[in-house]
Amino acid sequence: MKSIVKYLALLTVTIFLFAGCAKEPTEEINAAKTAVTSAVSGDAEKYVPEDTKNVNSAMQAAEDELKVQKDKLFKDYAKAKELLAKAKADAEALQANLATKMEEAKNNATAAQDAAKASIEEAKGLLENAPKGKGSMADIEALKADLKGAEDSLAEVQTAIDSKDYSGAAEKANAIKEKATGIADQVKAAMEKVGKKK
Repeated sequence: MKSIVKYLALLTVTIFLFAGCAKEPTEEINAAKTAVTSAVSGDAEKYVPEDTKNVNSAMQAAEDELKVQKDKLFKDYAKAKELLAKAKADAEALQANLATKMEEAKNNATAAQDAAKASIEEAKGLLENAPKGKGSMADIEALKADLKGAEDSLAEVQTAIDSKDYSGAAEKANAIKEKATGIADQVKAAMEKVGKKK
């Protein structure tokens, strides 16, 4: 009877030792953290906010599961490993998607910049042919000054593109285009007015 009790006691101690010694998946934790950190740093929040949120949530779920297992007597890190693998895979997918989204944003900013330049050139051409008459010279000079200000702002658009602030560059370019188009419309209206008088 004593040998059975000793055997059961030894078996119980062995089970506790093996169960308590389930190793934390350090390698998987480090790999997931590295992938998530590099994926969500920088421009991810700006260009792929939903993906960034999902990656952060996946990593948080993995960390929560790790905490739960640390507090248990019988540790099982299988679910934590799955969650860490998902967080890492999501982070890698985010990086690929981020590159695509940034390229799209850059193309949109460049297109907006080109449209702004075209609007400025159109307004310049119209101002050269604006009807000059009594009292209109001051108006023409004011419009030319406005157009010069818009043209000078194009440098800010290029600076924003160079610093990878593509959404800011597109906004500035669209504002410049709007201003140049407004000037062109005023000149066209003046030309029509003079044409009707003739």
